[in-house]
Amino acid sequence: MKNKLLVVGSMNMDIVQKVQAFPLPGETIHGGETAFYPGGKGANQAVAAARAGGDCAMVGAVGSDPFADTLIGGLEEQGVQAGLVRKKSGASGIAIITVNGEGENTIVLSPGANGLLSANDALSALPDWSGVYAVLLQNEIPPETTDEVIRAAAAAGVRVYLNPAPARELSNELMAFIDTLIVNETEAAAVSGMRVTDSDSAKKAAERLALMGAGTVIVTLGDKGCICRDGNGGMLEVPAFRASPVDTTAAGDTFIGAYAAAMSRGSGTRESLVFASAAAALAVGKAGAQASIPSEEEIVAFIGLAKTNGISL
Repeated sequence: MKNKLLVVGSMNMDIVQKVQAFPLPGETIHGGETAFYPGGKGANQAVAAARAGGDCAMVGAVGSDPFADTLIGGLEEQGVQAGLVRKKSGASGIAIITVNGEGENTIVLSPGANGLLSANDALSALPDWSGVYAVLLQNEIPPETTDEVIRAAAAAGVRVYLNPAPARELSNELMAFIDTLIVNETEAAAVSGMRVTDSDSAKKAAERLALMGAGTVIVTLGDKGCICRDGNGGMLEVPAFRASPVDTTAAGDTFIGAYAAAMSRGSGTRESLVFASAAAALAVGKAGAQASIPSEEEIVAFIGLAKTNGISL
């Protein structure tokens, strides 16, 4: 059975600084608690997939600094297979994250070893594609590495799930290899060239992205839920679960990993979107990236409670 998930992407140490309000240019302010959390969009998605019940392996790179073993160990503790992670000379990736009193965040990313992950590194590390359901990619490793992995996966008949974050222009040739494109409002606007502010504009952007070649297009809209344009032109809309934000850092990555895990075990698209939305709602209620990602049991219980309370899913 093809149910394995491979994540090819970034691994970072997130240094999270709490503040009451973001500083203005040139302003010095007093901060609150400082914390260190394993993160990176690739690693976050891998942990989310594994914790949501997926069979997941990580392909990435860490440096030769003290953070390297912490990052690899963090994956393994969460059930992610980390034997394909490469070690590079120099620093591991670092993200400096500032979180304000409303749970909003700003992020400064230093790629470190992530920027040294070559296409040859990634493709030589990959096992036989035969048992792989999908490969998950983002944009925090060199673009040529991402592009070559996309082409190789497509050639092997493996689904490609792409989250183009940070957003960059994607050619129609590359888009044709993408089974599922998952974007938030900002990413949808950047890739489609259309402003996205609500579900109606998200649907129009999704149609544009499908015309560019993507198969299924999912646009996440935060507390407004998400929309999904499937490969046959059908449109689904799933509302968000109510949440009290503490830290939104890994909400999108949690959604993607949980969605991929649900799809890999044969759940339908709507069921998988509901599962992913519940996972994201739980994630924003805790601080940290991987530390905030819920387990499959927590997600299922959360959905069950929503149904008990009469919420239509």
